[in-house]
Amino acid sequence: MKTPSFLTQAFCLFSCLPVIQAADWSTWRGPTRDGISAEKDWNIAAEPKVLWEAEVGLGFSSFVTAGDLLFTSGHADGKDSVFCLSAKTGKTLWKHDYPADLGDKYYEGGTSATPTLDEGKLYHLSRWGDLFCFEAATGKVVWEKNVQKETDSNVPEWGYAGAPLVQGKLLILNVGKAGMAVDKTDGKIVWKSEVDSAGYSTPYPITRDGKDLAILGSADNYVAVEVANGTPLWSYKWNTRYAVNAADPILSGDTLFISSGYNKGCTLIKLTTSQPEKIWESKVLKNQFNSSVLIDGHLYGIDGDQNSRCSLKCVSLKDGKEVWAEKSIGFGSLMAADGRLIILTEKGELVIAKATTEKFEEINRSQILSGRCWSAPVLANGKLFARNTPGHVVCLDAAK
Repeated sequence: MKTPSFLTQAFCLFSCLPVIQAADWSTWRGPTRDGISAEKDWNIAAEPKVLWEAEVGLGFSSFVTAGDLLFTSGHADGKDSVFCLSAKTGKTLWKHDYPADLGDKYYEGGTSATPTLDEGKLYHLSRWGDLFCFEAATGKVVWEKNVQKETDSNVPEWGYAGAPLVQGKLLILNVGKAGMAVDKTDGKIVWKSEVDSAGYSTPYPITRDGKDLAILGSADNYVAVEVANGTPLWSYKWNTRYAVNAADPILSGDTLFISSGYNKGCTLIKLTTSQPEKIWESKVLKNQFNSSVLIDGHLYGIDGDQNSRCSLKCVSLKDGKEVWAEKSIGFGSLMAADGRLIILTEKGELVIAKATTEKFEEINRSQILSGRCWSAPVLANGKLFARNTPGHVVCLDAAK
């Protein structure tokens, strides 16, 4: 691990931060885990101002932030690296390398999962089961282990991709048929499931009937387990081509929206005291990797796979009816803030649009990156962070 001379300054910056800041983006899909930021005083110009650029290596990890600290990961020269950058300047504050296979099967390979921040610690799960706990400010390794080797779990064809989920003293991981949990203080296994059929989604927390649950996409279903002990409460059969269930579900009241790519489609299920009940199922919205966002009863998301003709769609959650579709977006990822969609297309165009059911209403569009772009952009503390597959990171001024 490289330790720059200004590490002490970074530690001071972090130690002065409150535990939670409203504008921080501490986990995959944000603190509310729905891809929607609470940030309101933001604006990205038609010709956005680039504050800085950086290189982090090959991969598809998105970002998490805490104050001036920005985290992501990438791959280069036979090693994966976890990066801590200054959100203000893009300088590397610390970097941790570890040996890792590129894993370039049918695509570029590199890192997949986004790290998770919690109470001054950064948690990272590699495609091959390497699990780390870092001091977020300094990069010091608190503990590390390989959960795949320890449990003998089968590695999914494209490796583990879900971000660690913090629930109290536990880290919930999408490893094994119905996940596993380790103690976040020392990495010791608390519970585990059968070794086969892990999926690619991030464990998604919900509370039902006074119980804390995590919902995980496996190879052939979505399953809800008790956080405390891993007991499965229900599973919903969801077979997808290549066993890829990667997009996170979306909870709305007592209903759960599920979507997968490879021409599978989507469904809305009603959560009951036992097995969920199907409300509707359709091919109207097929989220291959990145989940949709739900705003005022309507889903906004990318329909289709990266090798197909894709479009951005607005779909009614209640009945699955398409409201509108916009073909100019193609494949990509998105988040939302203050009634606006922040979309990064696969070709590196940043599109800001109104989240409205009337029609697709574009505010502005600009080319901010080249090359393939699959990683979700992140708006935090008046800045917009985006990256491409080779690992070129750009930070845009989003201050109003």
